[in-house]
Amino acid sequence: MESPSYQIPLRDTPTQAPRSRFPSNIVHKVRDNLVFRSKWAELNGAMGDLGTYIPIVLALTLSVDLNLGTTLVFTGIYNILTGAIYGVPMPVQPMKSIAAVAISNSAEFGVPEIMAAGICTGGILLLLGVTGLMQLVYKLIPLSVVRGIQLSQGLSFAMSAVKYIRTVQDFSRSKSGGDRRWLGLDGLVLAIVCACFIIVVNGGGEEGSEREGDDISMGGRERPRRRGLRQIVASLPSAFMVFLLGVILAFIRRPGVVRDFKFGPSSIEIVKISKHAWKEGFVKGTIPQLPLSVLNSVIAVCNLSSDLFPGKDFSASSISVSVGMMNIVGCWFGAMPCCHGAGGLAGQYKFGGRSGGCVALLGAAKLVLGLVLGSSLVMVLNQFPVGVLGVLLLFAGIELAMASRDMNTKEEAFVMLICAAVSLVGSSAALGFLCGIAVHVLLKLRNWQEKDQPCSTVV
Repeated sequence: MESPSYQIPLRDTPTQAPRSRFPSNIVHKVRDNLVFRSKWAELNGAMGDLGTYIPIVLALTLSVDLNLGTTLVFTGIYNILTGAIYGVPMPVQPMKSIAAVAISNSAEFGVPEIMAAGICTGGILLLLGVTGLMQLVYKLIPLSVVRGIQLSQGLSFAMSAVKYIRTVQDFSRSKSGGDRRWLGLDGLVLAIVCACFIIVVNGGGEEGSEREGDDISMGGRERPRRRGLRQIVASLPSAFMVFLLGVILAFIRRPGVVRDFKFGPSSIEIVKISKHAWKEGFVKGTIPQLPLSVLNSVIAVCNLSSDLFPGKDFSASSISVSVGMMNIVGCWFGAMPCCHGAGGLAGQYKFGGRSGGCVALLGAAKLVLGLVLGSSLVMVLNQFPVGVLGVLLLFAGIELAMASRDMNTKEEAFVMLICAAVSLVGSSAALGFLCGIAVHVLLKLRNWQEKDQPCSTVV
């Protein structure tokens, strides 16, 4: 005989509102963005952007007395924040057009003018990002034109790198001297050996830089681990080892540099900008820099990040706001005008950077150096072998140029090459962009007319 079952009536308990998981979600996302995919690969990837960063920062410090300590502190903070927000090795690079004007005309374009140009450029980019206009521009620009800008920028980096390797450089005057000697602590042989070492370790493409992805499962089975000589060599942090060699050689070239160190951060002061400095900064700095920032720092970065990191699609508005905020804040205190750049992203990816932890690690190193050594670090950078920097910049430029290999039709390749050729010869990304857009529109009109043309009938 079954015992009767009794149901206990449920009380009407008031439903509690679910607690907001907003803070915990943010923490989880930041933690996931900063996690290392591979320790040595991420460390190696952090070196991929230094071929551009060090020469420009060194040139500005020597020519216009840029506050190196302040720049290191602020760019370090930028690196950490962008790594935590985006979760990819988003670079922080100098604004090259503004830097070029300052280096070539240091007597009339000093620190106040540089900072005015950075603030104006940042303010315009912030406005474009907040209003959503940057996202509209991103959607309207054809991919073939973007690839042309990337190709020209990559080849420009590569040509500058070859110049660094072949000739003696005077960064304070932005001039090249005579041919570099074959032997010595900054000779051609050293640069060639470093380049060959990176090629042997990293290979020529993505497969050479995959550190932890070699054990891919095949048909549900894990590929057996084989620690052969080739895999051991491929796991070496080539860029980090080359950079470390350069640091050691810098101290060997001038052993007494240690005695000149002044420990402690540089004094951070608000830069006083006159009306004349605002005018000069906007006319000579912002106007030539703005097209380059829109195309290479925002549009090209969005395209390249979606190519290299599927599923990590960032809006052009977000990148534009990021660049704008960096300059509106940092330039008031004398930090170098900065932006994101497709070349830096390609370089860090080439050497193994796959997460935001890559640039966060680089940012932490900058922050420590800026707080501990300040501007006295310029004496070490001035002794760093320029040929070694050229090698790092060479591979970053080649990696960026290789992003243009996905043009499948002859028409797309034609537009891309026109855009790249004009950008390189005219030394202006804006001019190349306009020519690329014009050619793209003409080809579309030509195809449209051919489609609408009635077919002739034979009677």
